[in-house]
Amino acid sequence: APQVGHVASHSSRAPGAAMSAPQAIVIGGGLAGMTTANTILEHGGRVVVLDKSAFCGGNSSKATSGINGSETKTQKAKNIEDTNELFLSDTLKGGAKKPEIAKVLVYESGPAVDWLMETFKLDLSLVARLGGHSMPRTHRGKERFPGMTITYALIQMIEKVQEKSGGSMAQIITKAKAFELITSGGAVTGVKYQKNNQVLQEMGPVILCSGGFGADFEKDSLLGKHRPDLLHLPTSNGEHCTGDGIKMGTDVGAATIDLEWVQVHPTGLVKVGDEDAKVKFLAAEALRGVGGLLFDATGKRFANELGRRDYVTGEMWKSKAPFRLCLNKAASEEIHWHCEHYKGRGVMKFYSSGAELAKEMGVSLDLMSKEVQAHYEAAMKQEKDPNGGPYPAYPDGKSWDEASGKTGVGKKFFHNLIDGKQFAKEPFNVAIVTPVIHYCMGGLVISEKSEVVTEAGKVVPGLYAAGEVAGGVHGNNRLGGSSLLDCVAFGRVAGRACAHYMMGGNVKMTSLDSLSGGVGGAVAVEQKADSGAGGGYTLEEVSKHTSKTDCWVVVSGQVLNVTSFLKDHPGGELAILTFAGKDATVEFDMIHPPDVISKYAPDAVIGKLAEAAGGAAPVEAAPAVKDSLGCGTLFLLVLLALWALTAVAVVGGLAF
Repeated sequence: APQVGHVASHSSRAPGAAMSAPQAIVIGGGLAGMTTANTILEHGGRVVVLDKSAFCGGNSSKATSGINGSETKTQKAKNIEDTNELFLSDTLKGGAKKPEIAKVLVYESGPAVDWLMETFKLDLSLVARLGGHSMPRTHRGKERFPGMTITYALIQMIEKVQEKSGGSMAQIITKAKAFELITSGGAVTGVKYQKNNQVLQEMGPVILCSGGFGADFEKDSLLGKHRPDLLHLPTSNGEHCTGDGIKMGTDVGAATIDLEWVQVHPTGLVKVGDEDAKVKFLAAEALRGVGGLLFDATGKRFANELGRRDYVTGEMWKSKAPFRLCLNKAASEEIHWHCEHYKGRGVMKFYSSGAELAKEMGVSLDLMSKEVQAHYEAAMKQEKDPNGGPYPAYPDGKSWDEASGKTGVGKKFFHNLIDGKQFAKEPFNVAIVTPVIHYCMGGLVISEKSEVVTEAGKVVPGLYAAGEVAGGVHGNNRLGGSSLLDCVAFGRVAGRACAHYMMGGNVKMTSLDSLSGGVGGAVAVEQKADSGAGGGYTLEEVSKHTSKTDCWVVVSGQVLNVTSFLKDHPGGELAILTFAGKDATVEFDMIHPPDVISKYAPDAVIGKLAEAAGGAAPVEAAPAVKDSLGCGTLFLLVLLALWALTAVAVVGGLAF
């Protein structure tokens, strides 16, 4: 039988270190959890983060389009005249049914984006307009995917605080599966969890940040119970998304809402040769935001590319597959980084001309040229007479675009246009896409303070929820860019509310920079001996290690043995094995900050590549973060970049 103990006996706190403040427990190490944890620290509390996976990050770290925010400093600097009122209107039109909750999401959005930029020094200087938005308000940086960049920064902060305080102020425990909330007198006072075949517990109020149930495919699952019609579809969710937080909440009397509203995203990326993969990577909706067009198997446009996700998915089901998302030269250049990333993973293909594309599709070049010309002419008419079109437009007004107008959701925003005469010689980046289970709008009922509520409408003392586990925020459809926002906005709300619940009037605002000691300097990591007469491994030698039991990759001239990480890899084994025996530097650098390997996995480095051995500089790194110290021996090491190939979610324009 499992032994019962207290996690302190397995913690990274220094011997004899006392808990220096009231403690809160955050369940889930994604963006909602890390936002909540950082906010609790800012308010003078202590925090323990439990995550059942080997690595923190969750689906948040896979988001690729950005985070919504209105009235942000970035918008003001770019003279984008967005308002909270306009964003709220778009959110309610997009599907939200609880105005009081939607208002919290929207009015917290600007401060949330500014907080990320100011507190964590994040670049969110680019702004795009995604589907369902009246103004450009989805923020991202110039490099790397925003979900990974944002989530990684918040994880790093918790790890630094943990390291500096010896675990007395913050602690992250991975491979810890929470399964039961502890209650006393109707209030939640702690949680029980399993780790290393033991049942352990932590005491304090609990914030559930455990995500949705988009990968809960068992017959008795939440997905099977509320949307059995979707069980046949692939998903963009990691296997950890099984509704654990919702189940624990209902066990103590929490109410649920909108569990039947599961969002199917229209643009899951299909990898040729692996069309039936159950888990698929998501095409960022920003690809459509910059002007990407959707064509069906006959070469025709069939929908408003910037419509709601449920609408676009519905039109796909009425049309003939396979569907292609096509970006012309200007659109590709505007979102160049994403295109290169997708092509590197084999889920997007470059065509030197529209003629080449039409030939491979087996459709008439003349037909596709006419489709592009009709789209171009509609845009010109829209610019000249925005209110005179014959079709209803989305989100309001009139449209001249016949292809989408006939569906009742006419297109009114156009970007990076070409006319029909250009199509034949225009280069394109193209992805085959298909609908995938993406996001669960339903979850636990929460108040405006992120407090979990019972069926009787009463608050469950000591229990909060933020992120996808919380229902009623988005209604029956979520706008792209509002998932990361949901995590940060309600994570901050939950953290503040929990801090005041724990400490009352004794809350003392604290600087995260002072708690973490600021940015620490790098220290050298001892190098392992190289093999071979040339002082390193050759690519020929590396290429021999390509199996599940013996897997090597090359990153920036370093040879890594990643065999031991395969079983715990968030994106599945195939994501790493795709690069087994190869140089993954380009793809790796597109996703990761430069210190990821040296900080999280110095032990994975077994030597240098022979060609680089002569002049390679010593590896610089912060002290290694152990399992009990943080989110992992490898935060997404050969992970996200390699991970992205086969799986998981994204924040696309309408996306994550």
